[in-house]
Amino acid sequence: MWKQIYPALLVCGLLRLSSAEAQAANAECLAMASGEPLIRPASFQVAALQEGQVQLTYIGHSSFIIESPGGVRIVMDYAGHSGGIVPDVVTMNRAHSSHFTDYPDPAIEHVLRGWNPDGGPVHHDVVIGDVRIRNVTTDIRGGAIGRQKDGNSIFIFEVGDLCIGHLGHLHHGLGPEHLALIGRLDIVMVPVDGGYTMAQSEMLEVLRTLKTRLVIPMHYFGPTTLNRFIATLQGSYELEIATEPVRILSSADLPPQPKLLVLPGY
Repeated sequence: MWKQIYPALLVCGLLRLSSAEAQAANAECLAMASGEPLIRPASFQVAALQEGQVQLTYIGHSSFIIESPGGVRIVMDYAGHSGGIVPDVVTMNRAHSSHFTDYPDPAIEHVLRGWNPDGGPVHHDVVIGDVRIRNVTTDIRGGAIGRQKDGNSIFIFEVGDLCIGHLGHLHHGLGPEHLALIGRLDIVMVPVDGGYTMAQSEMLEVLRTLKTRLVIPMHYFGPTTLNRFIATLQGSYELEIATEPVRILSSADLPPQPKLLVLPGY
């Protein structure tokens, strides 16, 4: 039924799928990370945000822009297009060429790859301006060359009092070892294509494991795939179909029950 009504949602904007109340969990980031992050100064001050706010912009496919109150701009899943800005930081994954570039803009000061070109896991834990960025590696299928251990990174952005996660090109479920390193995610960007990454039912299990309060779908190839994922959430997630790709968020804006926020790319 949701498939049939989804086009109307693009106009209506907001649909509540469940009226059941859920207890809001405390917004706490990772409590188990070891070691001190590397401190790096931010070089670009632009955002006009209040303390505790974050501006999130969906570029398209799997790419988003985060802007912090201190003016740090980050493009997630950067493949050469940055939405018309020169970001301070980009993160990349390597499952396909639409998720990375070997030739990033030389004006970008910090390029964080989600894999180690020399093999083995890559570890990022840096503070750039008012944003902490870290990663947790997962494995990917490698087509003809088989499984690639530590070939994908879940990037976690701690800004204000929010913990924002980007699952990248996730190919498998998350075990206790992943969850311990990830910590709590208040907002998560999740690939919902249902094939290139994981089956939609399996991705839903990942979301149930993470218990994230605000979920933003990405990496879908048209409304049919998106509608199918929306249908799997019936009765368990509130749904909002935004008409603009930009949203200002804070911990005070987090829903009391799980919510799917669909942002249009531009």
